[in-house]
Amino acid sequence: MSTALHAAGVVLPGGESRDLWITGGRISFEPVADAETLGRDVFLVPGLVDAHCHPGIGVGGPVSLEEATEQALADRAAGTLLIRDCGLPIDVRPLQRRADLPTIIRAGKHLALAKRYIPGLGIELDDPSQLPEAVAEQARDGDGWVKLVGDWIDRGAGDLAPLWPDDVLAEAVKVAHDLGARVTAHVFGEAALPGLIASGIDCLEHGTGLSADQLAELARNDVALVPTLINIENFPGIADKAGKYPAYADHMRALHAGVGEMVATAIEAGVRVFAGSDAGGMVEHGRLVDEIEALHRAGMTREAALASASWAARDWLGHPGIADGAPADLLVYASDPREDLGVLRHPEHIVLGGVVYA
Repeated sequence: MSTALHAAGVVLPGGESRDLWITGGRISFEPVADAETLGRDVFLVPGLVDAHCHPGIGVGGPVSLEEATEQALADRAAGTLLIRDCGLPIDVRPLQRRADLPTIIRAGKHLALAKRYIPGLGIELDDPSQLPEAVAEQARDGDGWVKLVGDWIDRGAGDLAPLWPDDVLAEAVKVAHDLGARVTAHVFGEAALPGLIASGIDCLEHGTGLSADQLAELARNDVALVPTLINIENFPGIADKAGKYPAYADHMRALHAGVGEMVATAIEAGVRVFAGSDAGGMVEHGRLVDEIEALHRAGMTREAALASASWAARDWLGHPGIADGAPADLLVYASDPREDLGVLRHPEHIVLGGVVYA
């Protein structure tokens, strides 16, 4: 296609009908000569955002850069044009330099304790007191986010248990904030939640054990939640393989059974909930639309579910949507995805950096 592009239709989220042009990889609302028209009477949506994604993790753990590239391409093919990596064991800066791949916001490596997370995926500290220093290192090296492992199975206890003392968590979060970074944490169960919330953390991943009172506190303090519903679907299978730890297995089944109610309560409480597929490992890349639909089933309106993976998520992460002068990262649809989320599976055009991809 020509360098200059044109489209006319309904621009989301505002819903106004207008023309836009793309030149030099950016959006313009001023006419550009000799532009090729992508479509008329279409719906223009800011590129989708996967707020919890791992291009660099496979079923067996860390993958090569070549495989990570294929994962990112699968995400792009599903309309995901912005990824918050949420913890990676490999350095994906070479992927960040590729204009044909989704923009990646690096959160550094998972921070965990020895034998308290998936082997090979994170930095395993020998003692909890090392956490603030490790957070500082990841904050300096990443793109404004640090990822903690808040809880994991403690084989001595036979169930999920927190990794960090409350005072250490508070110090670590303060260190990150002082360096201009935000902190998020993996958390499945209930026991780690009070300390994580009290620490001043910015986001929680999964959050299956959150109570109504805690969700109200998240809303008051503007702590975001990325529930990764399509990954939580794996909990019963995890439980089935945990025969040596019956308390843990029962706990995982209970968390799975209650996650729909938890997310519905979060939405009602006003928590900012964002879509994250948790692709990598147990979830294939390119499934973000499945997560959007799952959020709708949990109680979000169709438009709010779409926003959680598009313009609202972009605003949260500091990336523009469809605006004059913004990078031309957008999707073109023949019909309105606010009326039918299934439309998201069939974009007419995927435009990344002003280039149209199939």
